[in-house]
Amino acid sequence: MDTTRELADRFEEHRGHLRAVAYRMLGSLAEAEDAVQETWLKLSRTGADGIDNLGGWLTTVTGRVCLDQLRSRAARREESIDDRVDTYVPDPELRPLSRFDPEEEILHADSVGLALLVVLENLEPDERLAFVLHDLFAVPFDDIAPIVDRTPAATRQLASRARRRVRGAEPAAEPDLGRQKEVLDAFLAASRAGDFEALVGLLHPEVTLRVDSGTLVRGEASSRVLQGARSVAEQALLFARFAPSARMVLVNGALGFVNVPESGPRSVMAVTVADGRITGLYILADPERLDRLDLDGLTG
Repeated sequence: MDTTRELADRFEEHRGHLRAVAYRMLGSLAEAEDAVQETWLKLSRTGADGIDNLGGWLTTVTGRVCLDQLRSRAARREESIDDRVDTYVPDPELRPLSRFDPEEEILHADSVGLALLVVLENLEPDERLAFVLHDLFAVPFDDIAPIVDRTPAATRQLASRARRRVRGAEPAAEPDLGRQKEVLDAFLAASRAGDFEALVGLLHPEVTLRVDSGTLVRGEASSRVLQGARSVAEQALLFARFAPSARMVLVNGALGFVNVPESGPRSVMAVTVADGRITGLYILADPERLDRLDLDGLTG
């Protein structure tokens, strides 16, 4: 019993890190928790005897578990005629903005935005693993290679291909929350005023709007992807009707909005800002997935 408790305590020291790895690999909070739990089960069966670097071992095992999930997901996608993957928005990590303190947000500088997670969804499973483990968590290629059954040199190429796709996806995001807030405040004001030209001016010419409403929502609120400032501005004008119940929060470390009227949660919107303009809007409006998010304390 004491040995099991000691092993569990050692595992708990790494849980936060493992959850971060799994979330970036899978883009799903629930699946990330499942992957971490499976890693614990593997450790509890094998024990830590003979493991010199427990943190490295756990990271590798978590990566392998996630890779298996990604490969299964890719296989199901090939067999399915559902094209919803094109509009998929990963689960957001939400925190309240009760006290706006940009210096405090330095502690959360390792947050990964939804825009990056959307790009990662389009990578091959092996590419995603190599990129996440090496570029985001500094795992050596020698340790990643056995997971993907490749040589270290071939694994390096996987990460390099993924890196090129990530860098080419959109302009680098504005890290300063103060400048983000200036743009989002102007976006809200223009939406409320119905000022179409002001909205166009706030949007990057190649801005993308991605709405994930799930599989059950149809009609005007259905899932869609729009590109271009004028097309997105037309949709942004509809945001005015939700403005009274929209609250600014932190979505994956950047400013965004939750829309929670009295009838219950309607949407979460992540916003990517670069060079003073909005380059991406990512809206999760899937009722089933919204119900699983912890929104307590975000709108008070």
